[in-house]
Amino acid sequence: MDLPKKFCLEMERILGEEYPDYLASMEDTRKYGLRVNTAKISVEDFLKISPFDLTPIPYVKNGFYYDPEIQPAKHPYYFAGLYYLQDPSAMTPASRLPVEEGDVVLDLCAAPGGKATELAAKLRGSGLLIANDISAKRAKALLKNIELFGVENSFIVTEYPQKLGQYFEGFFDKILIDAPCSGEGMFRKEPSMVKAWEQNGPEFYAKLQEEILSQALPMLKPGGYLLYSTCTFSPLEDEGTVDKVLSMDPDMELVPMEGYEGFSEGNPDLIGSDRQEIRNCIRIFPHKLDGEGHFLALFHKKEEANQPVQSYQEARGGLRGEEQRLFEEFSQNLNRDFENRRLETKGGMVYYMPDQLPKMRGLRFLRSGLFMGEMKKNRFEPSQSLAMALRMEDYKNCLNLRSQEDRVLRYLKGETLSLTEEEAGLENGWVLVCVDGYPLGWGKKNKASLKNKYHSGWRMM
Repeated sequence: MDLPKKFCLEMERILGEEYPDYLASMEDTRKYGLRVNTAKISVEDFLKISPFDLTPIPYVKNGFYYDPEIQPAKHPYYFAGLYYLQDPSAMTPASRLPVEEGDVVLDLCAAPGGKATELAAKLRGSGLLIANDISAKRAKALLKNIELFGVENSFIVTEYPQKLGQYFEGFFDKILIDAPCSGEGMFRKEPSMVKAWEQNGPEFYAKLQEEILSQALPMLKPGGYLLYSTCTFSPLEDEGTVDKVLSMDPDMELVPMEGYEGFSEGNPDLIGSDRQEIRNCIRIFPHKLDGEGHFLALFHKKEEANQPVQSYQEARGGLRGEEQRLFEEFSQNLNRDFENRRLETKGGMVYYMPDQLPKMRGLRFLRSGLFMGEMKKNRFEPSQSLAMALRMEDYKNCLNLRSQEDRVLRYLKGETLSLTEEEAGLENGWVLVCVDGYPLGWGKKNKASLKNKYHSGWRMM
């Protein structure tokens, strides 16, 4: 692989005698990773039904290597949101941020959603996840992945960190910042990034990272944790940025993370720092384990930090009158309660709002809470995102197809399905279509046929 001379000289300085091993690894084939969505299925249960030959990623409990020839993105389980396809080392940041149920969490640079979906899985429907990306275009991919994973306690925002800081001072228990970087760790995976590196190298991104972190730190509660990560090897962006954080806020301290024998520790000597706590950081090199390059630092804000702490519990109006009647009519087949006080309508669209969601006036966002569906003339029409947030047992009128059936693929392609004599006994109206017990979307039954209501933008091509 043709690498810039300046980059090679710096890597030789960083790695010393390991440098030839790194160069050799750049000629190896990259590894592919699959991460199980533990909010929908346990790792143990997924392995029982998985049609793939998988090898555990030893440093991520719900991560597996797979052979790209098996094409898991074309399997119905992918459309059921049972897993996310992600570079193995990129799974590490979300796995090392100690998110607990009930936390209020921010993923500041979240698109396309690989880390946000794992943070949401850790919350298990509790607390609040605010997932932000300044690019509205990229945030659309983030929203789809959030919905595919069945996340209902999220707020998808497209703002600059400075604007968020005006709303959320002392608000978050946990923050993840997978920062924009020079991308040196992805050169093998994305060779085109070499040219981008030559245009905007570490000096450019180090300034941006410092700015982002300075705006994010006030949003963290005392006692909270902030995970900073990059996919670069540059000490200027890695240990150097960590050193700046420790200098700009005396309430921040570095804490150790769960290690692995293939990880390397941060190296303060690379930036001429005497802060030995920088060794608590993690460096991931492709010549030492199967994955691309990554850097992680876990910060803790001291409990005695002197700053305001915010919390919200916004009152919602709930559904009333005809809207409430239509939703209750649909809900007769639901085996799950949705609290009316958390339901909200905007232009006929119905949303189920997280309890801790703050006032949103003035913020640019794509989605608040779970989009439940739309009020049409004389009926409520459920959404794709509601289907993905349900379990099969949450709905009484279900068509459960086997993953090997050709009808599953036909459904995912948007075709009308013919029903068997037994299936024709289902109630006419809305049917939750599932694969091996996991929801895919909606259909509308009439006698022995099922009109396809699968989201047109999600259909298999």
